[in-house]
Amino acid sequence: MPKPASFLSLSLLLTATLCISLVESRVPFACDPHNGLTTSLVFCRVNLPIHVRVRDLIARLTLPEKIRLMVNNAIALPRLGIQGYEWWSEALHGVSNVGPGTKFGGAFPGATSFPQVITTAASFNESLWEQIGRVVSDEARAMYNGGMAGLTYWSPNVNIFRDPRWGRGQETPGEDPVLAGKYAARYVHGLQSPTGLRLKVAACCKHYTAYDLDNWKGVDRFHFNARVSKQDLADTYDVPFKACVVEGKVASVMCSYNQVNGKPTCADPDLLKGTIRGQWGLNGYIVSDCDSVGVMYDTQHFTATPEESAADAIKAGLDLDCGPFLAIHTDMAVRRGLISESDVDLALANTITVQMRLGMFDGEPSAQPYGNLGPRDVCTPAHQQLALEAARQGIVLLKNSGSLPLSTTRHRTVAVIGPNSDVTVTMIGNYAGVACGYTSPLQGIARYARTVHQEGCSSVACRTNILFDRAEVAARHADATVLVMGLDQSIEAEFRDRTGLLLPGLQQELVSRVARASKGPTVLVLMSGGPIDVTFAKNDPRISAIIWAGYPGQAGGTAIADVLFGTTNPGGKLPMTWYPQDYIGKVPMTNMGMRPSGGYPGRTYRFYKGPVVFPFGHGLSYTSFRHSLALAPTDLSVLLDTNLFATKNYTLSSNAIRVKHAKCDSPSSLFHIDVDNTGTMDGTHTLLVFSTPPAGQKWSPEKQLIGFRRVHIAAGSKQRVKINVHPCKHLSIVDEFGIRRIPMGSHSLHIGDVKHSVSVRANLEGIKA
Repeated sequence: MPKPASFLSLSLLLTATLCISLVESRVPFACDPHNGLTTSLVFCRVNLPIHVRVRDLIARLTLPEKIRLMVNNAIALPRLGIQGYEWWSEALHGVSNVGPGTKFGGAFPGATSFPQVITTAASFNESLWEQIGRVVSDEARAMYNGGMAGLTYWSPNVNIFRDPRWGRGQETPGEDPVLAGKYAARYVHGLQSPTGLRLKVAACCKHYTAYDLDNWKGVDRFHFNARVSKQDLADTYDVPFKACVVEGKVASVMCSYNQVNGKPTCADPDLLKGTIRGQWGLNGYIVSDCDSVGVMYDTQHFTATPEESAADAIKAGLDLDCGPFLAIHTDMAVRRGLISESDVDLALANTITVQMRLGMFDGEPSAQPYGNLGPRDVCTPAHQQLALEAARQGIVLLKNSGSLPLSTTRHRTVAVIGPNSDVTVTMIGNYAGVACGYTSPLQGIARYARTVHQEGCSSVACRTNILFDRAEVAARHADATVLVMGLDQSIEAEFRDRTGLLLPGLQQELVSRVARASKGPTVLVLMSGGPIDVTFAKNDPRISAIIWAGYPGQAGGTAIADVLFGTTNPGGKLPMTWYPQDYIGKVPMTNMGMRPSGGYPGRTYRFYKGPVVFPFGHGLSYTSFRHSLALAPTDLSVLLDTNLFATKNYTLSSNAIRVKHAKCDSPSSLFHIDVDNTGTMDGTHTLLVFSTPPAGQKWSPEKQLIGFRRVHIAAGSKQRVKINVHPCKHLSIVDEFGIRRIPMGSHSLHIGDVKHSVSVRANLEGIKA
């Protein structure tokens, strides 16, 4: 039985308090004011522009020193007063000890563990994502000041959750590129909390690009060549990364293991130099996924010699290698003339610039911004409350026949059953650290009612029904039954893609048997990152409600119980489609195509038209909402430059205008939507706005998300929500050549249950066509 969260949190607080006196100030990474050897060096002068300091430092380095700074475990340079540095730390949903750059212990026994990203994405709450980022970076800076962590965090993962079997889908914001892009920009902004050029920590968006297969039917990420059309790259796979760089101003991008169209991403100059740094304007460094440069040579056999792989990666735009490959083979690449020392200098300039933006060359950390953060700023009550609130906001009510919320007077005894009913570590998913404390579902429910606990299955694999009888007895004698089922990291994880979408083992049998035996209402709670085909439960009238909790973080049990008993009115929406089991027989994981073709049904809500268990954006409430349009323009104009028509022979009769030929800096049009809470309970409503292009647009999506707002509305009240719609950003589609265009004609906006038509036409310098 896990200890209650309050006990663990108190223990952590006492431990931290006792250790505070033992925490010494971190030795300055560089430019120690007490070191007479370095105080006069130009790169230590904080009043000079960063590029001047970077250039001075690089000029002082020998080639062997430069090369050993191009890997994640960068060497110390005592003659220049520079410490060694481990670049690899993780902060996907809290400070993590997955990377070697972060350790827990002493004054820092744990850190706040927020819900897994797929769960937080279900909140559709941009301000929450940024707030979580700020808390995580507070704790990261505190641990850095205490000598337990770095300042470069290789998070978030913003790959598209394209295939429901992907074991790492849990780490992502879901299947929609707009949602993923907004999550990326806001979480990165929270992490980095920039002040001018200065950074609180340096985030990293990964894994660029078209990476969403780990290990499926003998095909693994190290050998996989993702064949991706220009269209799918531009309107799906690259969208979150572009948002991360352009809007989020991220300090780093990580290239992936896989190849894209026959070329390793970490050796593709079109992707790295051309797109990330050239088109999007990355102000930061590009890092490889760990050992992926070695994989290029050892596994993919992309080059004949290792030094050619090293040279190809550096020339393509890679700045830092997570792994030893560049440290071993770059020297020979220079000797052979495959690259020059100036190529190495360019890479170093990008990494050292980020370190200087972090203040790592500014002397005493305690004298810098955030230098006052320490053990007292980790696992604070406010941080843990935010973790609880994030879990509450991310929980999705999938089905409710009226039995929820439970009543503390009618449901005094609750049978709590299932392999995930009393778990703790399962709730924080992967790429997590050591949590401040846990509240399991069983513990959470016990705060509301007397509980009778039976596992039913000893693990999520559920290979035997030997414990089912006891579970049935518990359900037969309880006022209500809550089954907490689903998955964990033994089923879905990095390098572990699923083979099916059904509940593992005999879980379905346990659920059905318990539901038949239950005296009172039966509620199914699912923990998982990926979707599960629970059609049987959806259609079973004896299962009165279904809740998806994702992996809800350290406070998950409290949040689940709060939703079950109505303290929290659920408002989450699914960030991914839940497909039936037979769907996966039609879509090999290796097929990267988004659009339907022949017998191939396509992927995600934007292109797949077939049956689903639950659709993208699905989520119920304990109250009801009604939408109405208060202000809705019926015509939108796209302004064009007269020079285009003089030089390009354009005509206004074109049915789709290139976005780059439109004046996209023109103002957006505001749509005003009134949302009425017509029920008897206060609730939070997530308004999703989709667009559908005019008929006849080849290869266009069925519909696409263009905006969302989360609003809290008291029972019987109304709120007006304003949504900006801009033709360039929201009504454009990508053609088969990867060119973004704005179709002329009638677009449909789907706002909740309301549809509205908008006519889009081209105007020449504001003159009506």
